[in-house]
Amino acid sequence: MKRPAVMLNLEKYAKTGQTIGVYTRTLSYLITGCLIFFILLGLLGYIQSKVTSTTPSSSMKGLASSVSSRFFMDMMGMEVPHLNTDRKAFTFSQSNVSGFLFSLLTDLNPKDPRTLIAREVPGMAQDRAVLLSPSGFAADSPEDYTPRSDVFNPQNLGDAGSITANPGAPANEKAGEVQGPSIPHPVASPPITAGKNVAFIYQTHNQESYLPELPGVKDPDKAYDPKKNVTQVGLRLAQMLEKEGIGAVHSDKNYPAIEKGFNYYYSYKYSMKTLQEAISGHPDLKFYFDIHRDSQRRDKTTANINGKDYAQVYFIIGGKNPNWKQNYEFAEQIHQVLDTKYPGLSKGIHAKSGEGNGVYNQNYSENSVLIEVGGVDNSLEECYRTADALSVAISQVILNAEKVDAPAPSQEPKKQS
Repeated sequence: MKRPAVMLNLEKYAKTGQTIGVYTRTLSYLITGCLIFFILLGLLGYIQSKVTSTTPSSSMKGLASSVSSRFFMDMMGMEVPHLNTDRKAFTFSQSNVSGFLFSLLTDLNPKDPRTLIAREVPGMAQDRAVLLSPSGFAADSPEDYTPRSDVFNPQNLGDAGSITANPGAPANEKAGEVQGPSIPHPVASPPITAGKNVAFIYQTHNQESYLPELPGVKDPDKAYDPKKNVTQVGLRLAQMLEKEGIGAVHSDKNYPAIEKGFNYYYSYKYSMKTLQEAISGHPDLKFYFDIHRDSQRRDKTTANINGKDYAQVYFIIGGKNPNWKQNYEFAEQIHQVLDTKYPGLSKGIHAKSGEGNGVYNQNYSENSVLIEVGGVDNSLEECYRTADALSVAISQVILNAEKVDAPAPSQEPKKQS
């Protein structure tokens, strides 16, 4: 009886095994390589944060914070379809990717026509910003366009201004002027700073103004005025700090009026002289706040909190300052208190170093920060509300700093009976 012969094609299985082996080894190499890459990346980031003082725009924190939550949601949406509901807003849509590549190659923003001529017209140049600390809400970058030369009328530059210590509550305003929220009378309590003037508030771009306060002016590029401007917001902050027990000094120096041959691009040189004059007359100053106004429109600079509109704030750090990290830590404390007490008011901490001044006189003190209050469409009343909220946050930070810096109480030996 013949038995059937069975032939096994072992060569076929051997080739399959070899192919699987190649795929397995390749996958192992990729996984190992990625693991080593991210470990090295983490170590380099840690070393950078400890031993270097690079600009914040090149730091790992700046890079990570610059990526929006929408980006991560869209990445998940590529695997979970129901998360991707708006194809037009999808990060990886054809229009967004092509727009990104166009901006990357040309440094132009198709959605902002001003960038087409910004490099040729200095007055339209814009500082780039990197987000360092986001708020709990969606935050976009500030936009600060320098004014055209014709916005400063040589026939109407205003008063020179001065430096004033302990500014009192505002007097009754004249008819027709904007009346902000009233300041309650301070309660009878000992000042936190024990009679020392420790906070200095000034405005480098002192004529930055708000369209609702300028009758007949509709062009945001003309939102500048010698009287109704961001200086009033700085004064309000100083007055409210006084109410909170913080000794404050305020400058209303009007640089277009006092600087011969005024040049807007030298503004920080002018305000540096103000800083030096202030510290000369008030040696206890330790905390410095430069108040500005953003150039964005109302929908990006306004928050409604408990039924009232507030002008939102940006904290700006000068990335060209070699000691920017200390200024960032100071701003972070204020931002955290503000974000807790008034959610949505702060739009985060941003660093600027690629264009423009890039230092903002913050090398003068590690307790120095630039704060942009509102945009061109906010009213002074909305900015005053924000100044009131800022005073609460700043006073808390100063109080904590004063506790840390306070000398330890001396212990006298007990008397023997």
